[in-house]
Amino acid sequence: MLVEMKSMSGAGKLRIVIVDDSRHFLDAARGVLERDGFTVVGVASSSTEALQLARDARPDAILVDIDLGDESGLALARELASSDAAPVVLISAYPESELADLINASPAVGFVSKSQLSGGIIRSLIAPEFGPG
Repeated sequence: MLVEMKSMSGAGKLRIVIVDDSRHFLDAARGVLERDGFTVVGVASSSTEALQLARDARPDAILVDIDLGDESGLALARELASSDAAPVVLISAYPESELADLINASPAVGFVSKSQLSGGIIRSLIAPEFGPG
């Protein structure tokens, strides 16, 4: 499932791609981030779709679930980093403390627990000059 959305008037808004194998989470995350002033330029549920969106949509950041069902979000993060795609922020339903070694070994700029997802946290990781809010 690859969904690409055109930015309406996203001047100055951070453009995000979300990669997760859960339709429910994709919808919820899109809602949270759009309410917080982001433009979600696309969502993907697989590595192949995510790589295509990263090339086509040219987002400012890509949120990648560590556990993509049969695929590895960590492998996708490495592939995105090697292709000079946008910065990757890892996300997971698991707490950071359980994943710290994996996160630290990845090329991601940070990690956000799905339960803590907010525009302020994402902004502080990918564009710290804009602050958390």
